[in-house]
Amino acid sequence: MVKGILHPQEIETFYVLPTIRRHLAVYMKERGMKQKDVAALLGINSATISQYSSNKRGNLVQFNPQVLAEIKLSASKIKDHTSYLKETQRILRYIRLTKELCPIHRQFSIVPAKCDPKMMGCHALVGY
Repeated sequence: MVKGILHPQEIETFYVLPTIRRHLAVYMKERGMKQKDVAALLGINSATISQYSSNKRGNLVQFNPQVLAEIKLSASKIKDHTSYLKETQRILRYIRLTKELCPIHRQFSIVPAKCDPKMMGCHALVGY
């Protein structure tokens, strides 16, 4: 599946974010929310929620139980578009800080042999 060199941000955009959205949608539905309400909160089509629920979309990344727990926590906090964006950024930061992004990056891209998140600048605590 490795096609070339992708930036960590591309990995987040193409693989991580769709998987986060899928888990958020599933957890929100488990909490009793209607599919159309979940779709409205996440800014996506109701049909997309159906595809997430049937594992037809957003299924290329497998998160560890800790990341899934963070996503489940976020699902309980999302009440509007602002909280959705805030919680998504919190999850992305968590994935970077715990270096969970590294194996995902290696799965879909050529990564330099001596890759270190702090050295490469993709660690969340690196300054400009």
